[in-house]
Amino acid sequence: MAVAKTFMLGGEQEIQRLGYGAMRLTGKGVWGPPPDEESAKAVLRRAVDLGIDFIDTADSYGPAVSEPMIGDALAPYTQGTLVATKGGLTRQGPDKWLPVGRPEYLNQQVEMSLRFLKKERLDLWQLHRIDPKVPVAESLGPIARLQRGGKIRFVGLSEVTVDQIKEAGKTVKIASVQNEYNLGNRKSEAVLEYCEAEGIAFIPWFPVAAGKLAQPGGKLDEMAKKHGATVSQLSLAWLLHRSPVMLPIPGTSSIEHLEENVKAADVALSDGEWTELEAAAK
Repeated sequence: MAVAKTFMLGGEQEIQRLGYGAMRLTGKGVWGPPPDEESAKAVLRRAVDLGIDFIDTADSYGPAVSEPMIGDALAPYTQGTLVATKGGLTRQGPDKWLPVGRPEYLNQQVEMSLRFLKKERLDLWQLHRIDPKVPVAESLGPIARLQRGGKIRFVGLSEVTVDQIKEAGKTVKIASVQNEYNLGNRKSEAVLEYCEAEGIAFIPWFPVAAGKLAQPGGKLDEMAKKHGATVSQLSLAWLLHRSPVMLPIPGTSSIEHLEENVKAADVALSDGEWTELEAAAK
């Protein structure tokens, strides 16, 4: 069965389904600048050269490291290149994250993202986490106003349940959902099915399967070798096969690894082999 290579985001903009996640273009613990900023920018430029037109980032990557680097490396942007960013997580140090969903804070972060990314309108802005202290309608109120004012095109959510998507959808139309998901971690299955039914993009973070499944001699490793692919490529190929609304965004700070990931779109298995992988994962 042929797998669709593109997706129509928000029913309006066609993008390649295999994107690029820019979280790793920062220091250790997603904190501070990368060891070599010029190399990081070279990875971004190479991604665009390879035909990737969907790049995912967040204001908290660094913080304020990934977004300015994307702006410096890619602006003015190639026509059709869509940059997705996120707001709503604050940083207290390496690997430390705290949700803040106060409307005035999110409003400020949108303005900062516009400045850093060198854009007049954010292509896709996503609420990085729902703040348990702030009703989601309150958090998204200014986002809806900014969207109406032309500063945001599409709005999405991250790490949410089906009920939370429905609740957020009362304030603003939801174009994407970004949840953890891979062959070995299917806790967001119900969310994926809801996104499929509603035509919402599902962006799986941590897209490459880990654990026993991916270990040497495991089913994923065995099948990857059979097809002359890597475990990473097969994990991504499975995601693309799993659902037409799936938009994997593998991240890397290496051009070689980036080029390898892009080839995942060409990995083809028989229906029987996909079933075999599914069975092994369960």
